[in-house]
Amino acid sequence: MYTDTDRCVRAVQSKDARFDGWFFTAVLTTRIYCRPSCPAVPPKVENMTFLPSAAACQQAGFRACKRCRPDTSPGSPEWNARADAVARAMRLIQDGVVDREGVPGLAARLGYSTRQVERQLSAELGAGPLALARAQRAQTARLLIETSELPMGDIAFAAGFSSIRTFNETVRAVFALAPGELRQRAEKASRLGPRVPGTIALRLPYRAPLNPGNLFGHLAATAVPGVEEWRAGAYRRTLRLPYGTGVVSLTPQPDHIGCQLALTDLRDLTIAISRCRWMLDLDADPEAVDGQLRSDPLLAPLVDKAPGRRVPRTVDAAEFAVRAVLGQQVSTAAARTHAARLVAAHGEPVADPDPEGGLTHLFPSPQALAGLDPESLALPRSRRTTLTTLVAALADGSLPLGIDSDWEAARARLNSLPGFGPWTTEVIAMRALGDPDAFLPSDLGVRRAAKELGLPSTPAALTARAAGWRPWRAYAVQYLWATDDHPVNHLPV
Repeated sequence: MYTDTDRCVRAVQSKDARFDGWFFTAVLTTRIYCRPSCPAVPPKVENMTFLPSAAACQQAGFRACKRCRPDTSPGSPEWNARADAVARAMRLIQDGVVDREGVPGLAARLGYSTRQVERQLSAELGAGPLALARAQRAQTARLLIETSELPMGDIAFAAGFSSIRTFNETVRAVFALAPGELRQRAEKASRLGPRVPGTIALRLPYRAPLNPGNLFGHLAATAVPGVEEWRAGAYRRTLRLPYGTGVVSLTPQPDHIGCQLALTDLRDLTIAISRCRWMLDLDADPEAVDGQLRSDPLLAPLVDKAPGRRVPRTVDAAEFAVRAVLGQQVSTAAARTHAARLVAAHGEPVADPDPEGGLTHLFPSPQALAGLDPESLALPRSRRTTLTTLVAALADGSLPLGIDSDWEAARARLNSLPGFGPWTTEVIAMRALGDPDAFLPSDLGVRRAAKELGLPSTPAALTARAAGWRPWRAYAVQYLWATDDHPVNHLPV
């Protein structure tokens, strides 16, 4: 995108927010970089250059605009729609892998040498993994400075900086303000609404439109008691994070998602934000998705009726895989009941920061479930075998599932497990791995909706028809599901 100068110029001159995060405008005269929708008067065309990432702008010596705050743009939708090494690397960097494991750890996860990773990221993004991680640390620092009352020294280390001096220098270089000046300028909690004491409140941006019905409806309708709940207009859940635990509250708003985080270790802030954005699919490009799906005349009315549907994902791929098996061939209520029993017996207790909240546990990890007695499960014998085999593969690492997974390799490994058919594998690919083209032609709800719309209703014929929906078939599933009056399609009242 950033190499198409004419298109970028048109986006900047029209202040088109749809391109926020796709590219950044660096102004040669002022040495400031902006998002395309910056409200300031656009610079002269000859003074504009375009770069693919905030990290590339910072590395080239440009400072973030104080009006449009380009560091808070939604992430590029490319990293969620692609499965190549660069996209997987970006998802891992956003999840804090470089801060925790360094560039060698990132390279090892991708199966490449550090030199190859550096070369590929620099070629496509104009910055290497260290610069990309530095830009993310700067954004985390800004969030903590503006939304908390923590001392600056605590913020420096919570954001991942190795020293207070590096923290101060980075903040000044990126934002052209000292940390204390940033705090003085912040509007703080007055614009974020009331929050529970001890939490960090912030806004999660997204590309409009966003339809919260199926997104939050699905999360609320399938919520596991003790781990998740819908209360007072917000979806709340517990989080297992690298350094500790957390509780998040997410509230849909007209132009953002309100987010309140309570963490036992502030070093998990960046990771928690990244996982919440991933779960809500906030970096999607609804214009591209809906535009492709509208090309089918039978799908177009569904898209026009309620555009901007997202794919509800998960904060923990292993957790979702277990829940997918528990949900095989049973109702939503039965799946919640089975999951709640596992949580009560094997989940790790946590404290809810809200005294009126109902969150009590983390969902049990694969390691905690590895010694599970199959006879204790109120499931058919074949389902018990499926669950225990899955848990064993997750616990010993022979089945790696996560945002960095190779989608096709993960599908092949899942299909090799007993009791895994196309539906279970594809729903895990869709909601746990984030494949935007995952498809469920055998799903009862999808087939029923297809028949009502006049689409083919047999799996083979529907798959053939859906070739025109690629690479966004997972979003087509959301529109097809939405034809049913199931609770997953509506915000709870």
